[in-house]
Amino acid sequence: MQSLVIVAHGSHLNPESAVPTHTHANTIRNTGVFEEVRTGFWKEEPSLREVLRTARGDDIYVVPLFISEGYFTEQVIPRELRLEGWDRELWDSDGISADTATLLASDIDTEVHYCGPVGTHEAMTDVLIRRAVSVTGDDELGEGFGFAVVGHGTERNENSAKAIEYHTERIRKTGRFDEVKALFMDEKPEVDDITAQFESRDIIVVPLFIADGFHTQEDIPEDMGLTEDYQNGYAVPATVEGHRIWYGGAVGTEALTAEVILERAADAGADIGDATAQMRQQTAPTTSTVGE
Repeated sequence: MQSLVIVAHGSHLNPESAVPTHTHANTIRNTGVFEEVRTGFWKEEPSLREVLRTARGDDIYVVPLFISEGYFTEQVIPRELRLEGWDRELWDSDGISADTATLLASDIDTEVHYCGPVGTHEAMTDVLIRRAVSVTGDDELGEGFGFAVVGHGTERNENSAKAIEYHTERIRKTGRFDEVKALFMDEKPEVDDITAQFESRDIIVVPLFIADGFHTQEDIPEDMGLTEDYQNGYAVPATVEGHRIWYGGAVGTEALTAEVILERAADAGADIGDATAQMRQQTAPTTSTVGE
């Protein structure tokens, strides 16, 4: 029996924070490839400390719905799940290449396949592009468009920027968009200066965040000049200094993110059959209504 446990941050302050986690769990549940799909949170219930006690599978796959490797994936989650013998070196990662470590969860006396975060998996590149399609409603978009992948940026976790730059380079190599750049909230180049960073008239902006919240719904739209007050909303696209800005919101809310969760589990040995093909059909893009 296979069990999938999706672990995420959650929030006591933002009730929408957990929505993508539950949505992706339901999408995967509907494929039927796992006998059970559980969710656990750091800041909500069910808690990380308790979630494994609810898992009944012989093979348990834990996938962190986080963007980058760092404090939560390397310290908080292993500690709360009580994974014996955990050491970040087990992933043999350069900051973006974490894969799988199989460890005993002492609380339930069962081995657990602990996976790297969703945000650094190569399949997340496809989700970013899918998000661009969703926000524009154009399956063929690319020529004439710039693409900005936006991250928080922080000196406390250098891997945060690595994930942004990794996917930016992968999108650039597709040759699909005229310009592809990584921008940040707290590092240079900053998203505040987006119109100075691109020559393209049309710029797609997708934050590499799991859930929409303060940064993606308030800070970034205001910083880019889409609106003076996020509470008044903004157009998509919005015209700023002669550019049309197509703002997509947090990439983790894109339905195809569920496929990346599946891919992480598959890389750890889970049998997912043709679930990814099913998911591609289920999560076909629709035109975004952000800001309407």
